[in-house]
Amino acid sequence: MEKMGVESVADFQGMRVLSLESRRAAQMEEMIRYYGGRPFVAPSVQEIAFQQHDEVYAWAEQLFDGKFDLVVLMTGTGLAFLRDILAERYPGRRFAEALGRTTLVSRGPKPAAILREMGIAPPIVVPEPNTWHEIVDAVAVRPERRITVQEYGQANAHLIDALAALGAQVTPIAIYRWALPDDQGPLREAVRRIADGQFDVVLFTTSIQLIHLLQVAGSMGRESDVRHALAEEIAIGSIGPVMDAALIEYGFVPDIRPAHPKMPVLVRTAAGNAASVLTRKRRITAN
Repeated sequence: MEKMGVESVADFQGMRVLSLESRRAAQMEEMIRYYGGRPFVAPSVQEIAFQQHDEVYAWAEQLFDGKFDLVVLMTGTGLAFLRDILAERYPGRRFAEALGRTTLVSRGPKPAAILREMGIAPPIVVPEPNTWHEIVDAVAVRPERRITVQEYGQANAHLIDALAALGAQVTPIAIYRWALPDDQGPLREAVRRIADGQFDVVLFTTSIQLIHLLQVAGSMGRESDVRHALAEEIAIGSIGPVMDAALIEYGFVPDIRPAHPKMPVLVRTAAGNAASVLTRKRRITAN
């Protein structure tokens, strides 16, 4: 599939737009309104830091002892969690200094921004679309093979396997996990509205949003209705290749894909293309 371009005038024209964004819910709602949509934002994810930190401390001791020569930083949130957890036990700049002695690979700009806050020069920044493929490409040209990966809400087996295939010794470290929000009311309402045909567009910015949407739909006995609506009645906006792959894995086609995997670009692109997508999908369904 080719990426859809942005029309000269991007306007949802009053369409009903669902977002499952959590951390930046208010920003997403504001952007949808700016482009003429009627937003419904249903937070679908919360990030829960692990309460037991023994594994993190053991990992830190390996880092301090020089057991890793390359660190892959997957998220700014995860790096910030690590920094704050280790600050409770270790003095001063010990963590920052240990990181500074390694080769750092940042998955996009967010971990790099946290590193700058820690006084560490920007590392190797993986280019867009920031998937595990770009990480492997960046590591493949490096000589370091004692690698640790700061994971995010779920493990990425593809990344670990690909790094191991390069001959690397890979040590993952997880700091937090993704969970359903404590208040699932908005997400359950989103399921009901999708199943009842009350949305025109849905915007996905991370794969766990789709997973949690279908999980809650299943618990409500409406997964088949949600799947039907997404496949045939709603324009699906996907932020980038990682999200595309998740949609395809679960049996959906991403209808709208921005030129860059950024939330503002996704919203603008969806506003400019949703009408034509809906015309096409609903015409096919009618036939």
